[in-house]
Amino acid sequence: MGKFIVIGERIHCISPAIKAAMETRDPEPIKKRAKEQLDAGATYLDLNIGPAEKGGEELMQWGVKLLQENFDNVPIALDTANKKAIEAGIKVYNRSKGKPIVNSADAGDRISYIDVAAANDAIVIALASKAGVPSDNEERQGYVLEMLEYGMNLGMDAADLWFDPLFLVIKGMQEKQQETLQFISWLAEQGFNSTGGLSNVSNMMPKTLRPIVDSFMVAMCISHGLTSAIVNPCDKQLMQGIKTADIIMNQSLFSDSYLEL
Repeated sequence: MGKFIVIGERIHCISPAIKAAMETRDPEPIKKRAKEQLDAGATYLDLNIGPAEKGGEELMQWGVKLLQENFDNVPIALDTANKKAIEAGIKVYNRSKGKPIVNSADAGDRISYIDVAAANDAIVIALASKAGVPSDNEERQGYVLEMLEYGMNLGMDAADLWFDPLFLVIKGMQEKQQETLQFISWLAEQGFNSTGGLSNVSNMMPKTLRPIVDSFMVAMCISHGLTSAIVNPCDKQLMQGIKTADIIMNQSLFSDSYLEL
C-alpha cells in the first residue's frame, strides 16, 4: 500500500467566491484556495468547473494553466460534465508530477469518460453506479467489473481506474455505511485503487460535527483499504485522521516528518 492520496475538493464552482473568480477569470481566489490545500497536505487538486456548457474548454485550460504554472505543475483532477472541456484541459496539462484525473465516469451514461481517459493516458474516477444508488454491493461489483473490462479493452492499465464506492450521507442512511466499508474491502482484495467524495458522509450535519464524522470515517475507510479520497485538506482533524491511519496501515511511512500532525 502506497501513501494515501488526498485530492483537495475546495476549487469548486459551487463556492460563490470560486464561481465569481471563474466567471471573471480572477486568479487570486483560486490561487489562495490552491495554496491552502497544498500547504495542508493535498496531493492532487480537483478543479470543478461544473456543467460549463458555454466556454468550458477555455475555462478549463485557463484553470489548469493557472494552477500548474503557479504551483510547480501540481497534478489535477479535471472535474466537469463537459467532456470537451476535459479534453481541452488535458491538452495543456503538464504530467511531470502525475497523470491528469478524469472526474468522473460511471457504468451508464458517463461510461464514455473512460474513453477520454484511455485516449489521453489519464486516470479516471469510475463510480460504482449506473443510474442512481445501487441496491447492494453485488450490484456495485458488477458495475466495477463492467467498467474494468471496458477500460482494459481500450488499453488502459487497471491501476488507472480508481473506483468510487459512492459515499452516502449518514443522516437517514446510517445502515449504508457498513455496506460502503465492506465494498472498499472488496476493492482492496481485488487490488483496485479507490477514491471518492468522502465529505458527502457528513452532509447536512452541524459544522461542529462534520470534522469528527469525516475524520473517523476516513480512518475506518483507510483501514479497509481505501487508497485515496476527495476531501477538504484544510480540515485539520480530518488530515490528522488520514495521516495517523496511513502510518498504522503502512509502516514504511513511519517518519518524524510524517508524524507532524
